[in-house]
This record gives sequence, C-alpha cells and structure tokens, in this order.
Amino acid sequence: MSDMLKVIEVLAESDKSWEDAASQAIAQAAKSVHGIKSLYIQEMEAKVEDNKITKFRINGKISFVLD
Repeated sequence: MSDMLKVIEVLAESDKSWEDAASQAIAQAAKSVHGIKSLYIQEMEAKVEDNKITKFRINGKISFVLD
C-alpha cells in the first residue's frame, strides 16, 4: 500500500533569503510533525523599507506521511 500524505499550509519569514525562509519553515514544522516529504512554495514576497528588502517571506505547503 502507498503512503498516505497530509498537507499543511505554512508561512515563514527570514532576514536573509527566500531559501532561508523555506528552511526555517521546514525546521519549525519538524518540531511537531515527522516524515516531511516536500515543501511546495506557492508564493514569495518581500517586505521593503527605504528601498531595501528587509524580510523575505514564503507561503508554502508541506507534505508529510501519516502514521
């Protein structure tokens, strides 16, 4: 039988990059779920202040295996 997956939507933010925001999303989710298989990034956004990017934000879906 194939694994059954569940999908949760997450929002994450970083001062460094979108990649770091994605890594932080996985790290935070891993504290409460296990068996994470993928992160699908739906949207990327940046907060800008004084013509400089100050925050990198992602909206994504994390899939993980159900027990």
